[in-house]
Amino acid sequence: MERLIEKWALSDPELPALIFAGEKITYSQLNREVNRVANGLTALGIKKGDRVAIMLPNIPEFVYSFFAILRIGAVAVPFNTLYKGGEILHILEDSGSKALISLTNFAPMINELIPELPELEHVILTGERNLIFAHPESTVFIQLILQKNQMEDLDHAYGRIGNLMLDIVRSLGVDDPWYKHRGSIRVRGDKIAAFVISEIEDMYLINVIVFLTPLDINDFLRVVWVPHEIRDKMLEPLTSVQEEAGERPSWDRIKECVTRRVEKEFGVEITDGNLVRDELFGYEKLRSLAYKDR
Repeated sequence: MERLIEKWALSDPELPALIFAGEKITYSQLNREVNRVANGLTALGIKKGDRVAIMLPNIPEFVYSFFAILRIGAVAVPFNTLYKGGEILHILEDSGSKALISLTNFAPMINELIPELPELEHVILTGERNLIFAHPESTVFIQLILQKNQMEDLDHAYGRIGNLMLDIVRSLGVDDPWYKHRGSIRVRGDKIAAFVISEIEDMYLINVIVFLTPLDINDFLRVVWVPHEIRDKMLEPLTSVQEEAGERPSWDRIKECVTRRVEKEFGVEITDGNLVRDELFGYEKLRSLAYKDR
């Protein structure tokens, strides 16, 4: 398969092979990058039959890596970048991967796994990517796990969490937020927070995002392709706590507001604790997926 790249690089070198973020990558450029990665893998001692894992999103580096691995006769082991620690560990152990190619963003997660992967000799990192539209400081992510017996049903859960979020948003200085239907907290017609509730066995998993500072929706559209004819219908106007209250609340204030109101609503006591490994991996992924250079 990779020989087709060489064929087109010779016969029609300026023909576009990839289009990414509006930029064309020709077959000549693609072949050069594949050769560069292949030579690098060979220099590391990767040989025919070795497994090389790829933990990359849909970016040109994935294509370069995949075809470079094939070019030297090794076996590519691509997997989903949203996998958590235990899933990543299983794939790398089960495949016996000798090398892993990933984003710099994921380095903290990978470093945690290395002591448990004696066969993994090399970790190859490529540069950070602007994967999603928001800087980590622009949003706060809240996750709650509740027993189902604390709610009458899913509709009751949405209503109760909606009212809880109204209270939290008000406590951050926002006037007149309102909640009408599943999952959206609004000020006037603009969304300031959103949440979704998933059912897992006897639990409700509640994921909440609150927009703290202004977001440019065009940054989102650079990453997620949306047809022009449905953009206006699909994308909702957003606002933020900073725009509505005049300032971005500190993390301490956010923590206090959320903690107090969750304790009051559910009659529990919340104490500080450390994230377990898989929770930490999930947190680091959220931060890396939210990262955007300013």
